[in-house]
Amino acid sequence: MRTRYSEDQQAVAEAFGDLFAREATPEAVRAAEAGCGFDPGLWRKLAAAGAPGMAVGVADGGGGASLVDLAVVVHEWGRRLAPVPLVEHAVCARLLASAGGARELVVRRGVDDPDRPRVQAGERIRHADHGFSDTPLVAAVASGDLIATLAPGPVEPDGTSRLVPAGAVADVVAARRGDHVVVARGRPPGAARPNTADLPLADRDLSGAETVASGAAAAGAWDRAMAEWKALMAVAYAGLAGEVLAMGVAYTKQRHQFGVPVGSFQAVQHGLADAATRSEGARLLAFRAVCAVDAGRADGARLASMALLFGAESARFAADRVLQYHGGYGYSAEYDVQLYYRRAAGWLLQLGEPAAETARLADADLGPKRPSGQAANRDTLRERPREAPWPQRPVSAANKSGGQARAARERSEQERE
Repeated sequence: MRTRYSEDQQAVAEAFGDLFAREATPEAVRAAEAGCGFDPGLWRKLAAAGAPGMAVGVADGGGGASLVDLAVVVHEWGRRLAPVPLVEHAVCARLLASAGGARELVVRRGVDDPDRPRVQAGERIRHADHGFSDTPLVAAVASGDLIATLAPGPVEPDGTSRLVPAGAVADVVAARRGDHVVVARGRPPGAARPNTADLPLADRDLSGAETVASGAAAAGAWDRAMAEWKALMAVAYAGLAGEVLAMGVAYTKQRHQFGVPVGSFQAVQHGLADAATRSEGARLLAFRAVCAVDAGRADGARLASMALLFGAESARFAADRVLQYHGGYGYSAEYDVQLYYRRAAGWLLQLGEPAAETARLADADLGPKRPSGQAANRDTLRERPREAPWPQRPVSAANKSGGQARAARERSEQERE
């Protein structure tokens, strides 16, 4: 794992950093929040720059970049809280490219109106009719013409998936349903469910979804996609933490109390130092997870979960410290720190209950939790031979004499009483 960017990666970081700094300003983020948390103009510019499909193979219409190269862009995306579903889309595009059944799906567009999809769910590749052209679905997603996302939560019996990330704007939704990976296509609702971070979350109907992978192939493809999502979101959290920390440092330098900058107070310095230490550790762990997942290592999924949980915790800590150092201003909508504070809390919740992810990680490392009834079974405990809870060490002569002296002092005090 490299701890620094290569020259090419540094150039990519600067190019997309400038793009996000120019287009994903705090004012643009607030404007997107007034809608469903999505900026279509920014998405078109990202598509023109090749970001949505940069980590998809060239044969499928992508840029052929690695997951690590994509993480460089995601870090800048997280720094600016850009209101576009870059991570969800990029991961779903890679999933579709790896699923054999997805390669048969097409998007039908009118020749006289190439930007208007004419496809219905379930349509497969066939000879183009007069006046229409067929575009592979994977290529349409890789180019950014269609927005794609993952539904990490369970699919209910009626086919509904709740609170799908980017579900309010996604044309394509991939999900795992039993032993299958399925893909549903349809017009997005365009309205988001209310949520703390003002993300484009929405319920989606997957009842008409089509199977693109089954069995072991489906399980492997889905697990890899989820590991990629976790690792990339950990990188996004690192970007968020670094930016909100820089915001806090700048504010504590200019805000004065008792005639001096509040940044000169030791308690404030300690809080910022703790946040910086955690944030840098989270960044290193996030890129280590991305490298492991990209290389297909066995510990990739484990590292991705660790990086996401620690990255979210570190970002929340940094945002909390900076919000506090802003005083009452931090809680007002006019100050930008609240934008970071809410997303630090909300991004992780797209995966579901964080405690469940922690439990899965613990089960993978330590084994499944023993049922409570078994732990409380006295008969089972009685059958086991009694063992010391820790290895017994021989008592030295000094320990013995020390214990005898203490006992003698206690007897002497009791006699005086």
